[in-house]
Amino acid sequence: MTTPVEAEPIFECFVYCIIALFASPRGLISPMRHFLCVLAVFAMTGCNLVYKQDIQQGNVLDEDSVTQIEMDMTKRQVLVLLGTPSVRSPFHSDRWDYVNTYARRGGDPIKRVLTLHFEQDRLVSLEGSYLEQDSLAAQALRDMQAPDEAPIQDLETIRRDN
Repeated sequence: MTTPVEAEPIFECFVYCIIALFASPRGLISPMRHFLCVLAVFAMTGCNLVYKQDIQQGNVLDEDSVTQIEMDMTKRQVLVLLGTPSVRSPFHSDRWDYVNTYARRGGDPIKRVLTLHFEQDRLVSLEGSYLEQDSLAAQALRDMQAPDEAPIQDLETIRRDN
């Protein structure tokens, strides 16, 4: 990246090329001037290009680890599976937050959170948007949080059969 001091000579060269193109008699320029103008144009286009890298912050949890979480696990077991949480609130010692922010090359950041709640050193609930809705881990979390109940039709047929 060029500093303002370095950019001034390039800008002056660019202005000189523009003046040379239009101020020369009958619009003719020498091959050397033409080469310098083209070189200045390429130099100016290179000044504006800034490389932006992907930015990953926070805990990166893989799907396999998250799918292995089960209710009634101890804090130690969860710690082994997921690692140290991003946030441990001093006011809520039984709440762990795993936060991840990902921004792709200067784009809008995507924030994902997985919040675990413990009671008496045991996992009692989890919530969050850490995983995409279509992933296997997200489906496993949904199944674990709200297990499928038998449909009402099946219960009625069971009652009739008995």
